[in-house]
Amino acid sequence: MKNLFVSIILALVVLPSCKDADYAKEIHNPLLYSKTVKRLNDIVLENNFPPMIASRNYAYANIAAYEVIAAGDSNYLSLAGQIKHLPSMPKPAAKAETDFQFAALLAFCKVGNAVTFPEGSMDEYVEELKQNAKDAGMPSAIFDNSVVYANAVADSILSWSKKDHYAQTRSASKYTITNEPGTWQPTPPAYAQGVEPHWREIRTLVMDSASQFMPVRPPKYEPENKSSVFYKAVNEVKNIVDSLTTEQKHIADFWDDNPFKLNVVGHVQFATKKFSPPGHWMNIVGIIAHKQNADFDATVSAYAKTSIALFEGFISCWDEKYRSSYVRPETVINKYFSPEWQPYIQTPPFPEYTSGHAVISAAAAEVMTNLFGDNISYTDTSELEFGISNRSFTSVREAAKEAGISRVYGGIHYRYSCEIGTEEGKLVGILVNDRIRMKRK
Repeated sequence: MKNLFVSIILALVVLPSCKDADYAKEIHNPLLYSKTVKRLNDIVLENNFPPMIASRNYAYANIAAYEVIAAGDSNYLSLAGQIKHLPSMPKPAAKAETDFQFAALLAFCKVGNAVTFPEGSMDEYVEELKQNAKDAGMPSAIFDNSVVYANAVADSILSWSKKDHYAQTRSASKYTITNEPGTWQPTPPAYAQGVEPHWREIRTLVMDSASQFMPVRPPKYEPENKSSVFYKAVNEVKNIVDSLTTEQKHIADFWDDNPFKLNVVGHVQFATKKFSPPGHWMNIVGIIAHKQNADFDATVSAYAKTSIALFEGFISCWDEKYRSSYVRPETVINKYFSPEWQPYIQTPPFPEYTSGHAVISAAAAEVMTNLFGDNISYTDTSELEFGISNRSFTSVREAAKEAGISRVYGGIHYRYSCEIGTEEGKLVGILVNDRIRMKRK
């Protein structure tokens, strides 16, 4: 089934091939930026990027686009100095007329191309953007100046991105699994290694450190003590999954966002893919921005600030995941309750505490509430392309809370991990709001 959101974009961003058209009406359409972010989202999906790496892809690409906008729109402030280690960006050449919206699109694509793989994944789309600009009547001098400036900003962002310790973590040691009771163990069907155990070492954008919002210690591991907090939490997960309602299944499926679900049928294994949690929230940004009639520059700023919150949320969460190395419900239930029990959705390959989806959803919701206001009702059409029906919300905060509890319905998290994760994410989002100022007024 076609994604309704994407269909709207495609319908409204049809660039005419007439030379005398007002190119600004076409190139400055905010839906074109949303379409461009969605193109990167699709590449991330196709190439199985884990969610925390996906958040890095979105953050750097959106920051590049935003810095171009800030250079051309006096209402917006550069992030240089606000993100302490972000250097000042190149300025457009004096008297070189530049289309900053077009340059923002190109800068996004160049950075997105560089931080994803395979190499050149967005090349065809970039050529399409350029041809559409020409066909819509953009003067050649403005076109050339815009390309030059986009490259200058993108190159600066890429140079800066390479200092975030990501490259060093590619060759870092794998997570060491221990037999200590209550610690995380690989889960079926893949029994995969713990994903990104060194993500806490990635340079933060606004947080003072990865552990700035370290949550309280999780409850003591007591799987056989029926009066313990831990036992009751495990039992709750089992009972919920064993008696899921149709609504709870829809919620679990809607927020599953598993970028690589391994299916095993007899001796046959195959994967099904969706975009990951940050990709889902990138879609939500586009939906809300469009509903609020945000112009091109405001739309870019919304994507950039939200992607910063997602990036920081993953660093905060992953810092705790590999500190506590907390056991998943599936492991405990199989050992102490029912060896054949399975969660409703597939358990991802990393420790349980806190819930990543709860953390990053709450962080994103705080930023988006700050940008667009509270109690903005909307319908999320993001999952239609995966055959999952829409869900409607009265606010993004409501959506974030549902994203958190969805992991309990899915059988992969304890309730307290989602609730505490939501609070952790709120703190991340509040910090982003406090430290990142985009508009002058």
